[in-house]
Amino acid sequence: MTNQEIFDLMDRFERSTLHSMKLSRQDFSIELTRAAAPACAAPAALPAGAPAVSAAAPGPAEAPAITAPLVGTYYAASAPDAAPFVSAGDRVSKGQTVCLIEAMKMMSEVPAPCDCVIEEVLKASGDLAAFGEPLFRYRPC
Repeated sequence: MTNQEIFDLMDRFERSTLHSMKLSRQDFSIELTRAAAPACAAPAALPAGAPAVSAAAPGPAEAPAITAPLVGTYYAASAPDAAPFVSAGDRVSKGQTVCLIEAMKMMSEVPAPCDCVIEEVLKASGDLAAFGEPLFRYRPC
């Protein structure tokens, strides 16, 4: 990469909503990160006439995920008639239970890894979950 290409990449990164980016080529690697935004702050509005950079913005599939810590059956609530632990749009605290995984008649609580907002629930109650499979997409706060 030329210096100009690196500067252009850095400029585009600064104008995007990305929090981090890593690019590797055969003999070159660059990693760009920015300080985290204040707790669940709304994204800054673009000035009028500014081009949107939607291709560089992370989509829901690229958001961080809470994954299954073991193989088992996913349960969204503590009982069939109980309300789910979390739903899309809920704000949760670090360590708060977001679901249960049953394996060999043992229930394991799955905690939130950080203060976050649940963006998407990826499993239905009663579904099987594989080790490391995404259960929720979230946005850190």
